[in-house]
Amino acid sequence: MREHTVAVAVGEHSHPFEFSVACEVFGLERPELGVDWYRFRICATDPPPLFVGAFTLDTPYGLTELAESDTVIVPSSDPRRATPPATLDALRTAYERGARMVSFCSGAFALAEAGILDGRPVTTHWMYAAELARRYPTLDVRPDVLYVDDGQVLTSAGTAAGIDLSLHIVRTDHGAEVANMVARRMVVPPHRDGGQAQFVDAPVPDADDPVALAPTLDWALDHLDEPLTVEQLAAHALMSGRTFARRFRSATGTTPLQWLSVQRVRGAQRLLETTDCSIDEVARRCGLGTASNLRLHFRRVCATTPTAYRATFQRRSDEVSRAS
Repeated sequence: MREHTVAVAVGEHSHPFEFSVACEVFGLERPELGVDWYRFRICATDPPPLFVGAFTLDTPYGLTELAESDTVIVPSSDPRRATPPATLDALRTAYERGARMVSFCSGAFALAEAGILDGRPVTTHWMYAAELARRYPTLDVRPDVLYVDDGQVLTSAGTAAGIDLSLHIVRTDHGAEVANMVARRMVVPPHRDGGQAQFVDAPVPDADDPVALAPTLDWALDHLDEPLTVEQLAAHALMSGRTFARRFRSATGTTPLQWLSVQRVRGAQRLLETTDCSIDEVARRCGLGTASNLRLHFRRVCATTPTAYRATFQRRSDEVSRAS
C-alpha cells in the first residue's frame, strides 16, 4: 500500500502550538504500533527559514509538495491576514486531487478563502466563529463542537481541539486501538465528549476541592458491561446523586449517562475492529444490551451502523494484507 503523506502548511504567521500538534501526532516514528505510519512533511508557504513564534524553521518542502500530499493540515494563523494567492492555489490543487483537507482553529479561514468550505458544516475557535460566518455566509458554522468531519474536509475548534481531530483521523485510518495507544503516549484522552461550550467562561474548581472524578471514571470503564446508574457512580465517588451529576457536567461538559453511552460505543468500536464477536455479543459486552440498542447509539455517535463500521475496517485490513 502506498505510503500516506501528511503535510502541514506553515508560514511566517502560523501559530506554533497547532503546528506542533501535527508534528507530534503524524510526524513521529511509531514502530511500536505495528502499522504503516505516515510520511510527514512540513511545507513552507513563505520562503524559508520561517520565524514561527519562538522558532526558526527550515524545510526542503514547499507548495509543490503541499499540493501533492494525501492529507493537508492548515494550522491556525492570524485570520486578519489574507492568505497568499500561491498558497490558495496549492490548497485548491490538493483538494481537487482528492486530498483530505484539515484545518486547526483559525486555519479554517484559509480553506474558506480557497472556496473549499463552501456549503459545508465547519467549526473554528469560538472567538472567531461569528467572523467566519460573516465573511463566508455559505458556510454552516458550528461554534459549539470540538471538530467537524465532513468527509474530505475536516475542521477543528481552538488550540487543543486540534489534538481531538488528529486522534479522530488516526482512529479513522488505523482503528481505535492504535488511536488509543497514540493518545496514551501523549497523555491525553483518546476522545473528549462535549463541545466548546465547556471551555467558554467555565468556572474553575477551587484548588482545594477534594473531589476527583478520575477514579470513578476508570472504575466505570472497567464495568461497562454492567447496568450502571448515576446513583452507583455517585456512590463510588462518595457523593449524592445530585452533587455528582452537577460536578460531572462541570468537569466533562456532558451528563454521566451521555458519557457512559459514548464510552460504550467506543468499546463497541474496539470489539468490532479486533474480534469476530456477533453484533449481539458486542452489544452485551459493551453494556448496551441488545443489537437494536447498539445500532441506535452507534448511529448517533458514529453516523453509521456497527456492521458497516466493521466492514470498513475489515476491508482496510484486507488491503494492507494484499499490499504487504
